[in-house]
Amino acid sequence: MRCPFCGNADTQVVDSRVSEEGDTIRRRRRCLSCDKRFTTYERVELAMPSVVKRNGSRTDYDTAKLRGSLSLALRKRPVSTAEVDGAVARIEDVLLASGVREVPSERIGELVMAELKKLDKVAYVRFASVYKSFEDIGEFVEAIREMSGPKLPNKLRKG
Repeated sequence: MRCPFCGNADTQVVDSRVSEEGDTIRRRRRCLSCDKRFTTYERVELAMPSVVKRNGSRTDYDTAKLRGSLSLALRKRPVSTAEVDGAVARIEDVLLASGVREVPSERIGELVMAELKKLDKVAYVRFASVYKSFEDIGEFVEAIREMSGPKLPNKLRKG
C-alpha cells in the first residue's frame, strides 16, 4: 500500500479490526519512510452478473432498475420500504450465489415474481401481466388461479 503522504510503497500494518457487521476490515498503517499514519479499509467486492436481454444484447446489472420494477408493481400497495429492500437483497443474493457471469433477464423476472408473490398478490398480478404480456382477461384469471389455488368462485372460472 502506497503512503498517501510521500508515495513510498513501504508501509506497515499497525492494527487491524473487523467492523461490527463483519464485512469490512479497518487497518491502521504506518509509512516506514515518513512515519505518518493512515487508515485503509478492505471490503469484499462482488461483481453482479451481466444481464442478457431477450433480444440477445447484454447490459450491466442495475439495482436501481430492479428496485424500480418492484416499486412500480407495488405502487399504492401496503408494502414497506424495508420489505422492498429485503426482496432486492434476496434477489441479489440468488444472483451472486449462482456464480454465473451472465444471467438471462427472464431469470431476473422469475425471481421478481417469486418475491412479489410473497409480498403482495396484487403487485404480483400487476407485474406478471406486463412481464408475461397478458393479451386477454383469461390470462389474468389463470394467473390468479395459479396464485390462489383451485378455490376461485364459479363466476371467475373458465367454461
